[in-house]
Order: sequence, then C-alpha cells, then structure tokens
Amino acid sequence: MKARAAAADGAVDAAAAGYAAALTAAPGDEVVAIRAYRNALAAGDLVLARRAAAVLVRSDVAPPDTAILAFADAVRTRDKLAIDDALGRIGAGPLDFLTPVLRAWVAFDRGGDPFPILDGASESGLSRRYIAEHRALLLLASKRRDEGIAALRAAMGTDPGSIDLRWNAASLLAGIGERRLAGELLAGDDPTMVGLRNGLVGARPGAAFATSRVLTRLAADLGGQETQTLAILLTRSALSLDPGDDRARLLLAAALGGEGAFDRAQLVLGSIRPTSPFYGAAQAERIELRRKQGDPAQALALAQSLATARGASERDVRRYADILSDQGRDAEAAPLYADALARAGADATWIHHLQLGGALERSGNWAGALPHLRKAVELAPDEPVALNYLGYAQVEHGENLAEAVALLERANRLRPDDPAITDSLGWGYYRSGDIARALPLLEQAAQGQPGSATINEHLGDAYWRAGRRFEARYAWRAASIYAEGEQKARLATKLADGVVQRMAAN
Repeated sequence: MKARAAAADGAVDAAAAGYAAALTAAPGDEVVAIRAYRNALAAGDLVLARRAAAVLVRSDVAPPDTAILAFADAVRTRDKLAIDDALGRIGAGPLDFLTPVLRAWVAFDRGGDPFPILDGASESGLSRRYIAEHRALLLLASKRRDEGIAALRAAMGTDPGSIDLRWNAASLLAGIGERRLAGELLAGDDPTMVGLRNGLVGARPGAAFATSRVLTRLAADLGGQETQTLAILLTRSALSLDPGDDRARLLLAAALGGEGAFDRAQLVLGSIRPTSPFYGAAQAERIELRRKQGDPAQALALAQSLATARGASERDVRRYADILSDQGRDAEAAPLYADALARAGADATWIHHLQLGGALERSGNWAGALPHLRKAVELAPDEPVALNYLGYAQVEHGENLAEAVALLERANRLRPDDPAITDSLGWGYYRSGDIARALPLLEQAAQGQPGSATINEHLGDAYWRAGRRFEARYAWRAASIYAEGEQKARLATKLADGVVQRMAAN
C-alpha cells in the first residue's frame, strides 16, 4: 500500500523500493511483479525490472515490451540464444515493425548479409520509414558510401527535420572517415546541431549502436501521444546499451514528467552535463517540468537565468518572454520579444512578430502592436492563428471592422472547427451589427468549447441584443463559472442589468 501511494504521488524511487520488498515477500505474485516492473523502469532500477519481468515471463503474462529490455540485455552481453528468443517475442507483439531492422543489424554483427532481411520484410505504414532509414545506415556501415548517401537522401526526404536520422548517419559517416559529409548533415545554427557537429565522434556500427538509436528514435516519435510508459521502457533500454546518449536521457525525462515523476525527471536532466549538445534542451525541459508541477516562480527563475546568461540564445530569450506572458506580465515580456526579433534578424518568422505584437497589444500598446500583427499576416497569409489574432484585436479595438471580419472569415475557412476562431468571427459579426450571422457561430463556438468564459459571455451578449433575455442570462451564468477578476465583475453587472452599453463596447 505504501508503494502504491508513492507511485500515485510520482515518487517512483520509493514505489520501486516498496514493490521490491513486496516481490521478495511474494515472489510469484503477478500483480506485484507488473507494478514492480513499471516503477523499477521509471526509477532506473534495471535489476528489479529484470527480476520482475522474469516473474511475468514465467507466468506467461509478460507485457510485450519486456522483450525490448531482454533484447537490449542480450545484445549488450552478446548472448546469441537470448537475442534470437527476444527477437521472436518482439515479432509476436505490437512492436513487430521493429523486427526487420533489428534482425538486419544482428545479421550484420554476425557477418551475414542484412539487406535480404529488409528486402523481404512486409512493409506497413509504421515499418516503412524505419526500414528505409536503416537500409541507408546499413549501407554506410558496410562502407557502400555512394549507395548509402543516396538512400539517406531518399529517407530524409520524408522527414527532413529529423535530428535522429541526421545524427545517426553522421556518426556512421564519421566512423568511416567521412567527416565533411557528416558535418554537412548536422549543418545549421541550432545550438543542438552546433554541439553535435563540434563534438561528433565516429560510432562503431553494429546491433548495439543501432538498437539504442532505433529505440530512441521510436521514443521521440511517440512524444506527445500519451505513451509515456512505453517511452520510459524504450529510453531505459537504449541507455543500457549507450549510457552516454543524452538524447535518450532527454526523452526519458520528458516521459517521466508526463507520468508525474517530476523528481526523478529532474535527476535525469541533472545528469546531462553543460558540455553536452543537449544541455540547452535539458534546461528548457527543466523549466517545463516546473511549470507542470505548478511551480511558476521556479520556472520563471530558471528561464530568467538562461535568458540572461552569457551566450544566451534567441530561443532562451523567447522562452523567458513566454513564461512572463503566460503569467500575465506582457509589459515585461514585450521588450524580450523585441530582443528575440532583433536577434533573429533576417530569419525572423511570423511567430516572432505575432508574439511581440500580442504582448504589446495585451499590455495596452495598440499602436505599437498593430504593425507587428500586420507583419505576421504578411509573412503567413494562410496561417489561421495570425489571421485570427489580427482580426479579433481590431474588432476589440473597434477599428477597421470590415477588414477585420474579412480576416476572420479567411481564418474560419482555413480552420472551420476551431471554437476560438469561430467565436472571433461571430464576435466580429456582432460588433458589426449583424446579429443574425453572429448567433449561429457563437452557439457553435460555445458547443465546441463550453468551458470558455469569453465565448459564453459573447454568446450571452448576442442573445441579449436579439431579445432572448433568458438565454442571455443562462450563457452569462455559464461564463461566470469560469471567469475571474474583472470579467467576473463585469458578468455580475450584466446578470443584474443586462447589456446597456454601446455596440462597440465589450
């Protein structure tokens, strides 16, 4: 019970210790074993994880992912029989799309030809990309340089932004003496790429290298898909083969944070040294974890320390500004967004201008905000977020209503199912005096986002002007549930007196 309580609180180290004791007392208990296995992986206690997995395997109730850790262990110890057994188990489970790649690298290690394995694989949507990438990597590992580069370019064409494929290929190219080509793969001013390029070490090709990198790649692909438990298993297994892989460590910390194991996640991030190419990303993740923990003060302090440190990047400055803006401190955020825009120079995007314009507008500097909001739309004329912000802001300020409505109509056509944009367009029609067109849109927005105080207030205002007084007060009461501060006081006045202001007022 103590272990379960600790696990519920995200205290995975205490939970793993408790389940270890429980497993000793009840060595065949499958329920204890599965909980011990999961918490051991989160805590980094692979001895306990293997012990618990063995109980599950003997009872024939082991989850399919236990085969991944078993395969990593077998590759590390070069246990041929265990490798083949684990491959069979992986092939019989939901991660079977990894099997052709893993078998090919095992064949490479054993001196065989890996390519018939890839050629004969039944490709699915999941396996196709992994097979294409590892065909290129195996060609490079086999010193078939020109074929490997051609295959690499084809694989990169489907995922040009992949840091994993670029880094994996660069590591193999450096290992065969092609450092110039390796550097070209890691080109760019991104701090992570610069760090990888400057610290590039040639990799020794083989199943250990490939397994650690393919597991890390899969963990990255799973990011943001509510698959933290699997991502923890994948990254722990990858690190068992390559303890120096800070890319895997970074992904592990993110997965732990997603499971609420914040203290363990911070420990993992703390082990990434300042000299690591992933140090900056690790610091950013530390900030994000503090935010998820509900500690905005510490998140802000960390962001400020990064933004004001020597060599701070444009990204560091924007991150600090983002947190200030999230806390409603837009007047402080605006100069930082301006600094980030200046640092970006010719590489500035619509996002730079939108963030600066938004912070200026929210802090009361509408004259300063408008040029940046217009520039954002100029740079991204088909970006619904930019169109919506400029259109809605003009509606709120009672300026250029015809232009504003046109912008919002375009945003709505591009993203018709977005409640916020639907509300903006409905509100634009309302402020233009077209209640008949406003009401259906505001009702649709409220159905799509019933917890929005702003949308419900807009709907109530429209109902009131349409003479539907009962429905107006119902909408305002719904808005009051979620409203705070000035908005809550304004809604109280509307509930008592109705809408008595001019059309152009809120």
